[in-house]
Amino acid sequence: MVYHFKLEKIMKLKEREKDEAQSVYNDSVKKFEEAAEKLYQTLKKKEDLEIYQSSKLEQGLPVQEIRHHQSFIVNLQKTIDHYQKIVMNARNQMLFYQEKLMNKNIEVKKYEILKEKDKLVYLEEMKQMEAKQMDDISIQQYMHRGS
Repeated sequence: MVYHFKLEKIMKLKEREKDEAQSVYNDSVKKFEEAAEKLYQTLKKKEDLEIYQSSKLEQGLPVQEIRHHQSFIVNLQKTIDHYQKIVMNARNQMLFYQEKLMNKNIEVKKYEILKEKDKLVYLEEMKQMEAKQMDDISIQQYMHRGS
């Protein structure tokens, strides 16, 4: 007799849902990393420009060029603010999908535990059935020898 878990189809469905949640979570992590990288690059660009501007100011810089740098820095700051919002949203989304993935993992684990317990019960029943069959065979052999 072959063991069959009665909730196997549900367990497979939960595993598929977990795999899908893993995929969605991985995508959200990738989006977060990309947004964070863009933010970092923009911050680095702003920092480099400020360093360049301060070194040029020490050497003397025309007012027009100072205004140009300042407007560029203001635009960079707007871009930084924009990327900060994107990073924050991406982080929140990533955390949301991480929570969903953890819940799916827990569901699958519950079914795996149920399956393990069910299999142990099945194996114990099989052991008892074999022992009963052996007893029956022993009784029949004893009866045949005794007659």
